[in-house]
Amino acid sequence: MGFSPQHEIETEKKLIAACKDFDRNSQKELFKHYYGYAFNISKLFTNTREDAEEVVNDCFIKLFSSIHTIDDTKSLKAFIRKIIINRAIDNFRKNKKHYYHLDIEELNEVQIKEDVVSSLRLQEILSLLNKLPDHHRLVFNLYEIENYSHEEIASELNISVNSSRVFLMRAKTKMKMLLSKYNYD
Repeated sequence: MGFSPQHEIETEKKLIAACKDFDRNSQKELFKHYYGYAFNISKLFTNTREDAEEVVNDCFIKLFSSIHTIDDTKSLKAFIRKIIINRAIDNFRKNKKHYYHLDIEELNEVQIKEDVVSSLRLQEILSLLNKLPDHHRLVFNLYEIENYSHEEIASELNISVNSSRVFLMRAKTKMKMLLSKYNYD
């Protein structure tokens, strides 16, 4: 039997307050409670389980080191999500020089059957996303999942708006190509 949303909010506030007092048990409980959520978000922005775990660990280090700045009237999930997205953006900036090598591969326009897309499971979609180059996946996730505009993406990643659009277009083209390889006939 689940708890009411109000009960969860009150529990979260108590945990945050205890974490602000450096209570190790509360930190451990908060970590356990939000680990799965943080891991699933970080998988969208990383290639491997190890990378995702590293991002989650960095996220909680950042969370606990800045716990005094958290506004307990706002969602902790949103704060965690923002830390993970910022970590992905920082990683992009650090490796930006490697992202401007053009893909040599010719990508032809591919037709996808509607039932192929609808029959994919979440794990298959995540697997396809992980096959995208990091910069394409980052822009795709920021635009399609996080609802950033191209202007916001360009500003965050220190790239041009056109680059953001090109990376998104290439991500979608590559996804179509990967989807066309699924044979669900």
